[in-house]
Amino acid sequence: MREYRYPIEYEELADAGRPLRIAAVTETYPPEVNGVATSAARMLEGLCGRGHQVQLIRPRQDPGDLGAARAGLEQVLVRGLPIPRYPALKMGLPAKRALLELWTYRRPDVVHIVTEGPLGWSALKAACKLKLPVVSDFRTNFHAYSSHYGVGWLKKPILAYLRKFHNRTLATMVPTEALRAQLAALGFRGLRVIARGIDTVLFHPGRRDPLLRSEWKAAPDDPVLLYVGRLAPEKNLELLATAYGEARRRTPSARLVVVGDGPGRALLQRWFPDAVFAGTRKGEDLARHFASADVFIFPSMTETYGNVTLEAMASGLAVIAFDYAAAGEVIRHGVDGVLAAYGDAASFISQAATLTGDLERVRRLGCEAHLQAAGRGWGAVVQELETVLVAAAAMLPAVALQGRFQQQDRRAFSPL
Repeated sequence: MREYRYPIEYEELADAGRPLRIAAVTETYPPEVNGVATSAARMLEGLCGRGHQVQLIRPRQDPGDLGAARAGLEQVLVRGLPIPRYPALKMGLPAKRALLELWTYRRPDVVHIVTEGPLGWSALKAACKLKLPVVSDFRTNFHAYSSHYGVGWLKKPILAYLRKFHNRTLATMVPTEALRAQLAALGFRGLRVIARGIDTVLFHPGRRDPLLRSEWKAAPDDPVLLYVGRLAPEKNLELLATAYGEARRRTPSARLVVVGDGPGRALLQRWFPDAVFAGTRKGEDLARHFASADVFIFPSMTETYGNVTLEAMASGLAVIAFDYAAAGEVIRHGVDGVLAAYGDAASFISQAATLTGDLERVRRLGCEAHLQAAGRGWGAVVQELETVLVAAAAMLPAVALQGRFQQQDRRAFSPL
């Protein structure tokens, strides 16, 4: 059995003047606001910055979306439909024929599929037909969402689809070791851990704004709890409400600020009419909201990573979260944040309320959190992704000769 391993150093590739032609396929991208869009943009921009040519295939977000190109990045827009309950987000429609034509005319060295929707599936089928090497990301726990929308019976079929999808690629990138172990136990193969980065210039304690806090009606020593994310059932909003209610009972001066939007907003507003609902925020405005709070409260149990956790830490906030995903990988309990055992709602509520009432501890944890996040920029993350893409692209001649790479070859592929 032939073993396919990373055969050349990246420096050799660069010295030979051979930047990669990378086709990246994603169903979400800025200005859409979510963790997948943000991290995908950072990674692709980083690849362009390292001299690679990126062809970005994504849905057109609105009639005025022209997909402007810039240095190293070409955008190819396809048809999309609004996602139910999230009209601002688009789902790509099947586009196999268009991708076959596009990639026949100009073959990429490697195809990187970011999302597993209809557009991603079309890209996988087109790449296999053209014998192009493919890698993928596991970005969202879609199978875990089903129970939050009353369709728990779909969990197994969704999981089967995701396993089939990712096992047809050379490597599947996941953000944490815990998720890698979980997916491996479920039959996923070729898993490679590549974490997420953080913009440590944008998210910084120096963006704290007393004027914004005054708009929130929060005095300098009033603890402000912040939630940032989609307002949807899979984010465990009921626990957010319960934890804040207990924190407010023990510390009446506590305030809650909610950044984000979604179908759960109206319910939260009915529960807590005194809370601040800031809606969707981006860029420096979002960073200002982060840094102006004190405690980041994150009750979600369906994250693949949770970029907002690192954004909160970099902003100097004390984080209360469950011990998994980004929080479980990065936070040292009691040193730079507070963790509750996964699924232990009572512990989450108790620790959130206790932390809220101890402002000195909040500030100490926030200072340590900022220091912990400061070394997690995007540079190293992009370099790890590049290693996987270079290794996959180096398989191109073998894949072309074989027609369809064999199962044992996929297992042997090791982009180390």
